[in-house]
Amino acid sequence: MMTMENWIDLCGLDDIPRLGARQVMISGIPVAVFRTSADRVFAVEDRCPHKGGPLSQGIVHGNAVACPLHNWVIDLELGEARAPDVGCVRRFPVRLAGETVQLDAGAIVVQAAE
Repeated sequence: MMTMENWIDLCGLDDIPRLGARQVMISGIPVAVFRTSADRVFAVEDRCPHKGGPLSQGIVHGNAVACPLHNWVIDLELGEARAPDVGCVRRFPVRLAGETVQLDAGAIVVQAAE
């Protein structure tokens, strides 16, 4: 797989509430950016694999989010639904540069082209 890193600034870490999320649009794709209680950040497509619920409106606990529609729990590190549910969401590279949350927009473009 070809990679084209293109880190873009999304927001400040403090712009995302602890145990919360923020939705951003990147190349027409809704992306949910999560912040854990330990200030870890994760980014996934803002669409539950079950019925397409907005994960950015779910409840964050540990490194997971519960979908607000039917309570499916999605592991943010793996992008996979926790048992007994089955499914996965697209994950995107995200990092902290100081207090700025950055996302690799190149990964979104590469994934969309595949």
